[in-house]
Amino acid sequence: MNVSKELVRGSLVPIVLKLLDERPMYGYEIVKLVNARTNGVLEWKEGTLYPTLHKLEADGLLKGEWRDAPSISGEESARQRKYYLITRSGRAELKERTGEWAAFSNAVGLLLNHP
Repeated sequence: MNVSKELVRGSLVPIVLKLLDERPMYGYEIVKLVNARTNGVLEWKEGTLYPTLHKLEADGLLKGEWRDAPSISGEESARQRKYYLITRSGRAELKERTGEWAAFSNAVGLLLNHP
């Protein structure tokens, strides 16, 4: 099932904040996790995610931190990845967005399921 881009856009922020509340992650890791946890229903692409990550970082809801990428062969890696961590303000925003989402989805459910 394809989900409309408008629905995806409206859900990006709370999903990203929720995932980063679990642990720090880099962008591609977030994309893979969303796709896996939703069984591909929300099939995100990196181009969908990075503008949101940059905006949340600029708004102080996330903090970016460059870290060495894990090495496969056990040797020191020369590559770095930008990991995103949720801030205290991000946690407050997550709490607000979670309540907002619950109220919204409940209201839409009431309307769509009304005989």
